[in-house]
Amino acid sequence: MKSVSIVTVNFNQLRITEDLLRSLEEVNTYSNLEIIVVDNGSKPDPVPDWIAKYPQVKFIRSDKNTGFAGGNNIGIAHAGGEYLFLINNDTEVTADLIGKLVTTMEANPKIGMISPKIHYFDQPGMLQYTGYTPMNYYTARNACIGQFEQDRGQYDSLSGVTGYAHGAAMMIRRKALEKAGVMAENYFLYYEELDWCERIRNAGYEIHVDLSALIYHKESVAVGKRSALKEFFMNRNRILFIRKNGSASQFFIFCCYFMLAVVPRNLIQYIRNKEYNFIPVFLKAITWHFTNKADSDHLGYPLTR
Repeated sequence: MKSVSIVTVNFNQLRITEDLLRSLEEVNTYSNLEIIVVDNGSKPDPVPDWIAKYPQVKFIRSDKNTGFAGGNNIGIAHAGGEYLFLINNDTEVTADLIGKLVTTMEANPKIGMISPKIHYFDQPGMLQYTGYTPMNYYTARNACIGQFEQDRGQYDSLSGVTGYAHGAAMMIRRKALEKAGVMAENYFLYYEELDWCERIRNAGYEIHVDLSALIYHKESVAVGKRSALKEFFMNRNRILFIRKNGSASQFFIFCCYFMLAVVPRNLIQYIRNKEYNFIPVFLKAITWHFTNKADSDHLGYPLTR
C-alpha cells in the first residue's frame, strides 16, 4: 500500500479544521496515511491544544499567513508520502476517497495530478466540480464542468484527462512534484493551482479527474463574499497566469481584450454597485505588472486576511 501524505492549511478556522480531522478518522479503507496540518498564522495559535488533542496528526506552525500556496508548500516540505493529497480544510472526505485516487494513479503512471468529483457540502447532490475545460489564453477564461447542477451521473464518463485539477482537493505523484516543483507562492490567492497544473503538464504528466471518488466542499454556492482582497488577487493573478504561461502573442492579445472589455465592464459594475473602494484596488492589480516581474515575490497588497 503506497504511502499518502494529506496536507491541509488552517487560518483562523479552528472548528472547520477539526471537522475535517474527524472526517479523516472515517477513512478506514486506507491505512498508510500521514496527516499534516499547517497553521498559517492564526490568532490565537491553536497548535499547542491540537497537539494534545490529536497526537496522531503532524502540526506545523507558520507565524505569518503565507497564502494558499505558501501554506501548502510548508506542508509539502514535511511530507514523506509517495503521493501527496492537498485538501482544503473546509472539506469532508468519503471513506474510500483516498484508496480510489491511489488506485487510479497506480494504474496510469502518466497521471501527475488528480482530483475527485466535488459536491457542495450544504447542497446535497449538487456538483461543484467534475473537471475543467482548457484555458483560453486570449481571454484567460475557462469553465468548471457541471458546477451548480444536480449530480445524476451525467458527467461520470468524463473521468480521465481534464483541463485542471481543483485546488480544494488534488493528489500529486511525488515524482511529478520533484520534476515540476512546488506551487508558485507569488500568486498568494487564486490561480496558483492552475499554474501548477501547467508546470506538471510541461514536466510530461497528465492532469486527471476521477469521478468515482467523491469529496464534499463547504464553500458556499454564492462562492464567498466579495472583498477588496479577493478583487485584487483575482484580477492581478488572471493577468499573471497568462503572463507566465502564454506566448508573447497570446499575452499581447489578452492585454488588448482585458483593456477593451474587462476594464470598462468592471468599472461600470463597481459604480453601479456603489463599490467605489474597489476601483483603486482594481487599477492597482493592473499597474502591479508594470513594476514587477512575473516571478516577483512582492504581492502588492497590504495583507490583512
